Parts: sequence; C-alpha cells; structure tokens
Amino acid sequence: MNYIIPVFIDVIVPILILLGIGLILQRKFQFRLRPIANLVTYCFMPAAVFINIYYAEIDLQLVFQLLLYLSLFITILIILSNILSRLLKLGNGEAAALKNSISLMNSGNYGLPVSQLVFSSNPLGVSVQIIVLVVQNLLTFTYGLYNLISASKSIIELLRDLIKLPIIHALILAVIFKIFEAPIPTPLLVPVEQLAGGFPALALILLGAQLESIKIRSFHKVIPWSLFGRLITGPVVALILIFTLGMEGVIAQSLFIASAFPTSRNTATLALEYDVEPELHAQIVLYSTLLSSITVTLVIFLSMQLF
Repeated sequence: MNYIIPVFIDVIVPILILLGIGLILQRKFQFRLRPIANLVTYCFMPAAVFINIYYAEIDLQLVFQLLLYLSLFITILIILSNILSRLLKLGNGEAAALKNSISLMNSGNYGLPVSQLVFSSNPLGVSVQIIVLVVQNLLTFTYGLYNLISASKSIIELLRDLIKLPIIHALILAVIFKIFEAPIPTPLLVPVEQLAGGFPALALILLGAQLESIKIRSFHKVIPWSLFGRLITGPVVALILIFTLGMEGVIAQSLFIASAFPTSRNTATLALEYDVEPELHAQIVLYSTLLSSITVTLVIFLSMQLF
C-alpha cells in the first residue's frame, strides 16, 4: 500500500493540473479547438510516436515472449467491446467511443511514469511497459483510427485518410530507422525531440479545453460500460492470461499493472479532429483517469502480492 500516495502525487496530480490549465484557459479565452487539434494530430503526435519507438531499448527475446500475450489480450478486449456495442445497440459514433475506450490505454504519459516508479530498481519492468507502449501506439493509429473514421466516412475515404495521415508515416519511418540502426542528424533530431516533448502537455491542455464545454450533468450510458471495460475487465483478462500462460515475476507484474491504465487521451484528441462524439470521448478519458487513481494503485498492490 506504500505505492498509493506516490502514484497519486507523481502521476495523477500532474495530469489533473494540465487538464485544469486547459479548462481555465478555454473558459477565459474561448479558443477555437479544431485548429489546435489539427496541430496536435499532424505535428506533435507523429513526433512523439516516432521518438518513443526510435529510442525504445527493446530486447528481441522479450518481444517474442510477450507477443502471444499482447495478441491475446488485445484480441479479447476488441471482441468483448464489439459484442458489448452490439448488445447496447449503439450508433456508429457511440460504438467507436466504447470500442476505443476499452481497447486503447494511456501507456505513454501515464503508463511510463507509473512503471518507472514501481520498477525503479528493475529496468525489466520498464522495458515491458515500453513494448506495451509501442503496441498501443500501433493499435491506436490503426484499429482506433479505423473506428473513428469509419463512423463518419466511407471505406474509400478511410483508406485515403489512413494513407495521408502523418502518424502512419512516422510509425513506418521509426521502424525503418530502428531496424537499420540509422543515426538521425542532430539538426533533424532536435526539433523532433522538442515536438515530442511538448506533445503530452499540449494534448492534456487540449483535453482540458474540451472538458470546459462539457456539461457533466449529461452522463451518457456508454460511460459506465467504458469505465468497467477499461478499468475492471482489462485487469481481469490480463490476470487470467498471465496465469494461463504461466508468466511470473517482474514480467507478470508489469503486464498486470499495464492492463489497468485509463483510456488513452489520444482517443479524445483524434475524436475532436474527426468530429466523432468528441465530448463523449473526452468525458470517458476524464472519468477513467480520475478513477484510475484508485484502480491502478489497487492493481499495483495486488501485483506485488500475487507475483
């Protein structure tokens, strides 16, 4: 239980502060949010994903060991969220919010700090989280983006947008540079690093600005299902898979903790960019982030007891 206060202070509080800054600034200045969302999606976000993948110190043996687990974990969550959206008879936009909120986790500015705190004396735990982060980046800008675009556009328009999207180019370039271990000239690397460094703050400020116009009185029926799927079902599925696959020690701890992270803030950013239920996505991110201060710390405690 010693992890509860540090996790809340070092991870949750900074996120809430940035959300609050965005909310206060939007209330005072009433920014046009669409251009800011474009800036995040087409500039800051690709840089952040590129840098995350380019700098990740990943052991190939560890990657192969985790591949089966991650494939099963993601597949199960996608299937469950699709079944749930059909049972609830949701519209396209609402279904996209539910599917993405359950399947996509905040493994970046939330997951890495938590892992670095918990596994400060064991770098293997952080390495596992980096692999999860890379997989989540790929999932967000393939499956997650497909859910959003297909909710409002045809298949042809979807393919065109996917091909043109800078994040896809950034992922491909990062993988190429990583495979060939190609160095990047400093004049090019420095601005990319600076853009990547600004992404978490700008994305959270943007999310806070989105939240300013949200009437919390309207509690959509999708929200409790999203929260249950992301914060409860995710760790339960992870625990079952970990025991089934016989994983132990730090790897099991890290995977179990990673399964409990709240919904990715990128879901709200992309939803605003493509105008697919942006307020619903933003509310889900807000509530899941707030409640995760309880669920994540509980999962951390359980992981230390079980493994």
